[in-house]
Parts: sequence; structure tokens; C-alpha cells
Amino acid sequence: MTSQQEQYIEFGIGLESYAVKIEDVHEIIKMQTITDIPHSRRYVKGVINLRGKVVPVIALRGLFGLPDEAYTKSTRIVVVKHREESVGIIVDRVNKVTAYPDIQPPPEQAGSVSGSYFVGIGLREEQLVGILKLDEVLLRE
Repeated sequence: MTSQQEQYIEFGIGLESYAVKIEDVHEIIKMQTITDIPHSRRYVKGVINLRGKVVPVIALRGLFGLPDEAYTKSTRIVVVKHREESVGIIVDRVNKVTAYPDIQPPPEQAGSVSGSYFVGIGLREEQLVGILKLDEVLLRE
């Protein structure tokens, strides 16, 4: 597989680790005030003003069916570029920039999370990291 040299931003939600390709990440910012959007899905937390641009923010916890937790000083918003749009993803912590020597196809179901959310599972030293498929995560109906 040729993606072994690709760089990823790895982040954590609860006890699990996930990653997105570094070229999809626009920036990583500290938690800030989010303006609520009435009648939106549970995982859509609202919008933020990022230097004059309105950016929607989603919580992976909500999308993956995990309970909300209070934000901490480690909580970050990973702003990704997707189809010319910026979207913020709230994560519990950002771990590191990394590459995976081995990437396996995702299972049909990873715990309570559908395998369709992942392009693959990165393997490194006994650790499994779900590599997110942004199309699935951001375009959920």
C-alpha cells in the first residue's frame, strides 16, 4: 500500500485514537465559544467565527454515539478542509503527527461505530488507529 508515507494528525476521543490525513487539516485551534444552531442534529454543535468566516462544528463524540463530556484544556477543534468548505471537528485531545507503517481495510463495524466512517485502520506497535473517511463523517444525513 502506498499510503504508508502519508502523514496523519492523530487525535483522541475517549480512550480511542483516530486520524485524518494531514493535507485535509487546515488548522487546529483551542476550544472557543460555539453558537448553537437550533433544530440541528445532536452531533452538530453549532458554528464558530474563524477570522470572519462562519465554520460549522461537529462533535465526533455525538456522531459516534458517545456521551458528551465537559471540555478540558486539552479539547481542540480540528478544522478540516472538505470540498472547499471548512468544518470544525471537536476532539478530546490532539496526540501527534504520524505515519502508519501498516494500514488495513476497516471492519464492517468497529465497536458501535460503522466501518463506513473509516478509510482504514492504522497499525503501529500494538495500537490501532481509525483513519477517518471525511466524506462519511461530514456528510452524514
